Amino acid sequence: MKPDFPIRTERLLLRPFTADDLDDFLAYRALPEVRRYLYNDASTRDECGKVLAQRVGETELTAAGQRLILAVELDGRVIGDAMLKWLSEKDRQGEIGYSLHPAFQGRGYATEVARTMLTLGFDELGLHRIVAECDPRNEPSWRLMERLGMRREAHFREWAILRGEWSDLVVYALLAEERRSRP
Repeated sequence: MKPDFPIRTERLLLRPFTADDLDDFLAYRALPEVRRYLYNDASTRDECGKVLAQRVGETELTAAGQRLILAVELDGRVIGDAMLKWLSEKDRQGEIGYSLHPAFQGRGYATEVARTMLTLGFDELGLHRIVAECDPRNEPSWRLMERLGMRREAHFREWAILRGEWSDLVVYALLAEERRSRP
């Protein structure tokens, strides 16, 4: 699956990353309050450049295990990123993720992004089940999952050491039939 780019939401543009996005990408990815909840600890221009270079090529899903990663653009500025990962072809499973610059949080942008990624997964890729996960201390993230109709399925205590501290993990999921039954 390769979406027709750009994807327009009510207020945002979702599109593949380009190398020219480095300054905007670094502007939010290097912030401690953003990095705290990310698995990748890139914080310098060089480290973020390497992460971005990988993301530039993640523009379609042709096999399980691949990720589609898109820049979230508002008025010509990249303010975040969105991810859809194809976990299993046989079992039609996927995962979504999102990250947003703190200056743009609390305005419904992440909701627009996450809904779009769910639509891509369910309607375009034909997935049966989509999960999302986060550190439970990241309350805005799990509250968003709940607003989307996702249900908490697991809470793993001290599942990993991230940046020198034990971190918990909560997992949310939504089935295609549950999504269809929501207004």
